[in-house]
Amino acid sequence: MARGPKMPIDQKTILAAVKEAKEKSEKRNFAQSVELILNLQEIDMKSPEGRLQENVELPHPLPEKANKVCVIATGELALKAKKANADLVIERAELESLAGKKKELRKIAGEYDFFVAEAPLMPLVGKILGAALGPRGKMPVPVPPTADIESLLKKYRKTVVIRMRNQPIIQCRVGTESMKEEEIAENIQAILRVLEGKLKRGMKNIKLVCIKTTMGAPVKIKP
Repeated sequence: MARGPKMPIDQKTILAAVKEAKEKSEKRNFAQSVELILNLQEIDMKSPEGRLQENVELPHPLPEKANKVCVIATGELALKAKKANADLVIERAELESLAGKKKELRKIAGEYDFFVAEAPLMPLVGKILGAALGPRGKMPVPVPPTADIESLLKKYRKTVVIRMRNQPIIQCRVGTESMKEEEIAENIQAILRVLEGKLKRGMKNIKLVCIKTTMGAPVKIKP
């Protein structure tokens, strides 16, 4: 019988922790996120490993917390992006008019989670938006003018960024309270699998795994 991919942490263990995290959550009148917090060990923060940043496409989208995607494009691609309901479409003339408007640029950089730009516009995007997006780790993904923008929007709406900055800690959103526990657990496994492949010692570099809701107490899982 063919076996599925080996799970970094047993699925039942994760499911139990997700259930406990939901139970420990203080009820609020807004959709709470489910967060994954990882404490890492034996990481040289000065090495490239210590500046880890990876995009992970989750198997299950986060219903009330989908990422907002901004598309920077011209002509046909801009039209397709509008049709596909991109959260914001910036065309060339609008991009040029943003030059030097620091407050507006900071607002756009803070409001949108992912940026997709038509490849020929990248030099201009870098010049105008680089200072606002670079420090946030949000530099646009370059795509050809013929890109299937609908598929890209679908992908980036359920993509999370796992990043380490200054401390050996990774924190990211993996679900919302309204999602099935199995879906949240599968999203967590997707992130752990990527980390297992990226860290020098795989799961041995992970000291502690915690799951918590926005207003709840953390639930620990030891790998």
